[in-house]
Amino acid sequence: MAVNLVNVEAVSKVYGTRALLDGVSLGVSEGDRIGVVGRNGDGKTTLIRMLAKLEDADTGRVTHSGGLRLGVLTQHDSLDPAATIRHEVIGVMADHEWAGSAKIRDVLTGLFGGLGLPGFEQGLDTVIGPLSGGERRRIALAKLLIEDQDLLVLDEPTNHLDVEGIAWLAKHLQERRSALVCVTHDRWFLDQVCTRMWDVQRGDVHEYEGGYSDYVFARAERERIAATEETKRQNLMRKELAWLRRGAPARTSKPRYRIEAANELIADVPPPRDTSELMKFANARLGKTVFDLENVTVTAGPKTLLKHLTWQLGPGDRIGLVGVNGAGKTSLLRALADAAVTQGEQQPADGKVVVGKTVRLAYLSQDVTELPATLRVLEAVQQIRDRVDLGKGREMTAGQLCEQFGFSKEKQWTPVGDLSGGERRRLQLLRLLMDEPNVLFLDEPTNDLDIETLTQLEDLLDGWPGSMVVISHDRFFIERTTDRTLALLGDQTLRMLPRGIDEYLERRQKMIEASVPAAPAAATAQAKPGVSAADARAAKKELQKVERQLSKLSDRETKLHAQIAENATDFEKVAKLDAELRELVGERDELEMRWLELAEDA
Repeated sequence: MAVNLVNVEAVSKVYGTRALLDGVSLGVSEGDRIGVVGRNGDGKTTLIRMLAKLEDADTGRVTHSGGLRLGVLTQHDSLDPAATIRHEVIGVMADHEWAGSAKIRDVLTGLFGGLGLPGFEQGLDTVIGPLSGGERRRIALAKLLIEDQDLLVLDEPTNHLDVEGIAWLAKHLQERRSALVCVTHDRWFLDQVCTRMWDVQRGDVHEYEGGYSDYVFARAERERIAATEETKRQNLMRKELAWLRRGAPARTSKPRYRIEAANELIADVPPPRDTSELMKFANARLGKTVFDLENVTVTAGPKTLLKHLTWQLGPGDRIGLVGVNGAGKTSLLRALADAAVTQGEQQPADGKVVVGKTVRLAYLSQDVTELPATLRVLEAVQQIRDRVDLGKGREMTAGQLCEQFGFSKEKQWTPVGDLSGGERRRLQLLRLLMDEPNVLFLDEPTNDLDIETLTQLEDLLDGWPGSMVVISHDRFFIERTTDRTLALLGDQTLRMLPRGIDEYLERRQKMIEASVPAAPAAATAQAKPGVSAADARAAKKELQKVERQLSKLSDRETKLHAQIAENATDFEKVAKLDAELRELVGERDELEMRWLELAEDA
């Protein structure tokens, strides 16, 4: 029988006139891996702070088992700014002691990219004071994870981690024996790590078995049975469930129960996006040219980030852009945005960016635009326009769009100065969409957004007819909203990834292994003999050609699927289209094999 670690009994917490938690009773036992979800401001952080005894409850009590070893990661670290990373993370351990610990080596490599902390000029002897919030966050996480605990309580542990860091952290927590309670908006992470979910809503906490995928099913089912008035929310949950169940196995957890019931619940739910229909709209709004890059070089100060890049962003393309920090993701978007804003007059350091004449670009940067503090939310949106056309016959007023983004009628009259960071991010997105763009650049759009708002944003983007490039460390959001994944691997090139983020992680792992200084002989042996610089350039050129061919085949495959669906009752036509589709798939497989061969030489 599992030992009980923490008991929360009839706990209540009131702020002002609002009851965040009202008579909540919960328990955490050995082996529990609990994910905590809910809207921003509903009490997730308050709940786990009381569970960790960092904050007192107004009524009720929280009890810990005797001798409980508790580790807590809060949103604000308590690191000594005058101390070094070595002092805070390693303590007084000698180098030979900590270097001999497999756990410490794993944590330092997973969070910092190597034992020498390559991102820090002085390595372990770097002073903490001048470091950024993201760097301090990783230090606090490392300090916590090298210790042994019975229970880990983590508040947004994936903040400031890239895709690789999040994948490593998920694997690390899976292998730890300690129980876990975790608040995060990263749904992929929740599915990988958690076996139970707590949903904080309106003062209460609803418990669900399983990870995020199971939670989506159980909540949709519960709301259907209860016949709640929240029809829109039910439809969103069913739509997300449909995507989870129909998606590639790599992007979902296997639901651990009631699979038949889940399939029945989504039987009448269409795919999230009608791709062929959206392409028609995109072509009508954008024409043939959106962004054409010819032999472009992108720099940041003296550093060259991308070299000789030839690439097209076409009408209706939905691209996920991933890569190591500092590889040039944001710089690439800025270079394209500069060319669009100046109508092609401002060009990169080398090469040419051709911008379509009809392009209306909206660029969501990582910086939150400051608005007058006294301006009301609805007024800030109406400054752009009163109504917006979202494509496919969907038109919304400013107030309706505000409600879809979680601003209730009362909240719409809140001054901007009183909004939280997440609410300001939502408002920034709202204002962009109200301007009716046909091209969207979204740089870390999921920052500070809760899961419910992310689901609503995804639903809105499903029917948005235009071209889109998304930079995000939120793997779920990338896979959910985009059709193709491109990567900047830090080698001054842009690579297409036919297998998405899984392939990105594999390629990054190979690059890290190849760069390990302890095995120079092995690294030399891995190099292909007889590949000259001229051959490498030729391979790179052919690689870009193959990527363009794969892109065209992907578009053709989508259209064939749509034609088969349209002619489902015409057996002869379906047979002909199916034969064409099989031939196309064979051609695509050959091209992908050629792509993999070229990628090794380029």
